[in-house]
Amino acid sequence: MNKQYSLSIAGLAALSALAQPLERRADIAGGGDRGQGKCTIEVVVDGSAEVEIRSDRALLRNLAGQTPQWRRFVCNAPMPPNPQGFRFVGVDGRGRQTLVRAPQGGGPAVVRIDDPPSGSEGYTFDITWLMGGYSASPPPPPERYEDRDRDNDRFYRERDDFYHGNWRARLFARVRQDLDYVSTKTFRCDDRYRLGALYRELDDLQRDYASGQWDRRSLGDVIRAMERVADDNRLSPRDRDLLRDDLDRLRDLRDRR
Repeated sequence: MNKQYSLSIAGLAALSALAQPLERRADIAGGGDRGQGKCTIEVVVDGSAEVEIRSDRALLRNLAGQTPQWRRFVCNAPMPPNPQGFRFVGVDGRGRQTLVRAPQGGGPAVVRIDDPPSGSEGYTFDITWLMGGYSASPPPPPERYEDRDRDNDRFYRERDDFYHGNWRARLFARVRQDLDYVSTKTFRCDDRYRLGALYRELDDLQRDYASGQWDRRSLGDVIRAMERVADDNRLSPRDRDLLRDDLDRLRDLRDRR
């Protein structure tokens, strides 16, 4: 194959990867100021990324560098199409967070994050607005639960497809995704916040595994923490089996090393 042609194909593949956003739906939690709507968003960025928020959904888009990752997206209500008194506040992160578009005319809010070139970093920001008579959506009607079940089935099918491929290279990222999925369905917001350290350990292991320098003791810490989560009696049998399968794969990787 022509070398120049090969480079062109590689360039197109890289651009395609940059263009694919990661979608997430907010966890709607009570509490806080009843007169103020609020969303807290936490992501991991190594390069530049944009977060686009509309109602209770958000897109995380890579602009440059490594693929960004979601950590949390928690709101006390969906953001309305034209929120009054909208504010953006950068909470944590070493780089620059900028509101590049306010949610006006039914459009989304867009926040850009630029991380300096020294490894990945967690970034947290809040968006707030005046409720002004706007309240959280009522509970979904019964037919919506069928949609939820279809989403669950889709998640498990995609997970099965992942484990039919070369799964060891991305095992830690996959386990983090599974844990995040199960926690948003089962645990309260304060429970999920306590999982933050486990998420970070999995992120670190995935990064170190790619460089061939991962630490077996760190993996042991992750396994013990995962065991405690998998033993929680609030888990459905299907979700418990999912986490136990992840645990078996983590133990196998540890024993192989």
